[in-house]
Amino acid sequence: QVQLVESGGGLVQPGGSLRLSCVVSGRIFSAYTMGWYRQAPGKQRELVATVSSEGTTIYVDSVKGRFTISRDNAKNTVYLQMNSLKPEDTAVYYCNAVPPVLLRNNWGQGTQVTVSS
Repeated sequence: QVQLVESGGGLVQPGGSLRLSCVVSGRIFSAYTMGWYRQAPGKQRELVATVSSEGTTIYVDSVKGRFTISRDNAKNTVYLQMNSLKPEDTAVYYCNAVPPVLLRNNWGQGTQVTVSS
């Protein structure tokens, strides 16, 4: 059974930083493109960053230059370093394959990120 466990969220002031982690078990994900998604209250889930199996990264414009996605295939872990956080980054953050069907559409519980003074 595929499991995704996100961690590292919290409450941070504008301009602060957080590092999110996601451990994937039950499936070897080294061949998959992985991504971080986020869902703010009342909004649809959006994909904000991806990292291919070769390490190529892509970001949505709103986080470009502030977020960095990376992966450690030996640990089945994906990371998201978030700097210069803004209130509009407030959301529940999830990791998954791109597309999620590669991991059978399983989702973890997510990790809450709140940016507020």
